[in-house]
Amino acid sequence: MANDFLFADEPEVVVSPNRGSWKVLIVDDEPEVHAVTKLALSDFSFQGKNLEFVSAYSGREAKTLIAQHPDAAIILLDVVMESDDAGLLLARYIREELHNHYVRIILRTGQPGQAPERQVIVNYDINDYKSKTELTAQKLFTVVMSSLRSYRDILSIDHSRQGLEKIISASANLFSSHSMEQFIDGVLQQLTSILGCNDNALLANSSLVAGTLNDDADPDRLIVFAGLGEFERKEGKAIQEVLDATLLEAFKQALASRSIVYRDNYLVAYCTSKFTSGSLLYVSGLPNQITDTQKRLIELFSQNVQIAYENVQLQNEIEDTQREIVYRLSEAVEQRSIETGNHVKRVAFICYDLAKAYGLEEEEAEKLMFASPLHDVGKVGIPDGILNKPMRLQDQEWEVMKTHSSIGYEILKNSKRTIIQAGAVIARDHHEKWDGTGYPEGKKGEEIHLYARIAALADVYDALRHRRCYKSAWTLEQVLAFVDSEAGKHFDPKLVQIFKSRVDKLEAILQKYPDEE
Repeated sequence: MANDFLFADEPEVVVSPNRGSWKVLIVDDEPEVHAVTKLALSDFSFQGKNLEFVSAYSGREAKTLIAQHPDAAIILLDVVMESDDAGLLLARYIREELHNHYVRIILRTGQPGQAPERQVIVNYDINDYKSKTELTAQKLFTVVMSSLRSYRDILSIDHSRQGLEKIISASANLFSSHSMEQFIDGVLQQLTSILGCNDNALLANSSLVAGTLNDDADPDRLIVFAGLGEFERKEGKAIQEVLDATLLEAFKQALASRSIVYRDNYLVAYCTSKFTSGSLLYVSGLPNQITDTQKRLIELFSQNVQIAYENVQLQNEIEDTQREIVYRLSEAVEQRSIETGNHVKRVAFICYDLAKAYGLEEEEAEKLMFASPLHDVGKVGIPDGILNKPMRLQDQEWEVMKTHSSIGYEILKNSKRTIIQAGAVIARDHHEKWDGTGYPEGKKGEEIHLYARIAALADVYDALRHRRCYKSAWTLEQVLAFVDSEAGKHFDPKLVQIFKSRVDKLEAILQKYPDEE
């Protein structure tokens, strides 16, 4: 290029904090090219955003800068720099090593014969090829505009894909607390993508206890339930901590009017629910015009997100009720056999601790904890004279007592509730022994369900440490010696080792729930 005109570097574009900017990386070893490019595009704007320029003067420097600016939308890339193919090598590095398939790469060359267009387009993943001599200011404007549109559409598709992945992965277990947060996060991402806005969004719920509907919802009790962009990882914080005064005022207006408030480039939508005092949805970076279809979409989301939230609350109530029934039933059985109701609590917490130490996932450990109190439910079928006989049982009486395992299993086995199903397995297997000498089926080793192996050790440990089976409780040293001697006989050897390593924690559980006098 002729050196007739030299321009000082253009100052960095001042970016609106609300609209943001599109990053353009200029890679060329001629300073004049940088200056002319910035001048030609100085008044460029697309979707309310200006251009932010980043300059590199060699392929090596560009490698560093593109890694530092992975959100660059366009690279205006010279072919010949420190080597004849430096630009081509950089293009391959971006696609194949950085795996950046979003940025639009526009090759500009002053020597088109050295890098033939057809060959370059076929062999390199670039998006356009221009000769510097043909790239006038108007053509540069056109190619940048078309490239930004492509970049915007690619990001929109990718955001939609990410949102759908989150929704799909959450759908299998939608009604657990964790997956619900993931579901809402995915829908937020879908919504921002469909509206063509940026990633700043949040859903705020009332911190009031579910079920305590308050017609005069207090904005001071709203907390962030899910957030994207600048609100990511702000879950659980009060909205006063994360919103500026102007935005907080919009939240209060939406809450007071129970409607959707549209401002310059964001909205705050009120979401109603019979379980909460009101939730608010905030989405920023809206396009200049919101269509009627988009407004309807926002209204539907405002309704449906609350329906999903209410379903979570309902499911939690059902699960809590199920657990309460299990505990009360188990407590009644223990009381009938002249045993403390705290026994079922201790066994439940001991089972949970051992299960986690054994390597079970949180969900499985909790299931065992809530199901373990059902281990002796079959005692309801044993006559009082045998169940509470103070002296040693006769052989015939003992055979009757042993049937409580099968009775418990028959009582519980047909339930469709996972906790009850786990309780049925525990009731059936918790008197089996590792060496095969237990009852009712003489199972041995890993034929015995892990839930039952854990529950059996927890039950025996608690029985020995309390005045339940003997005139006085055993000392901890006596219990440890006994359990150790039964490793590989009565108990799973691996479980015994875990028990011994956790005994201090288990003793703390016993102290927390002592026998009632």
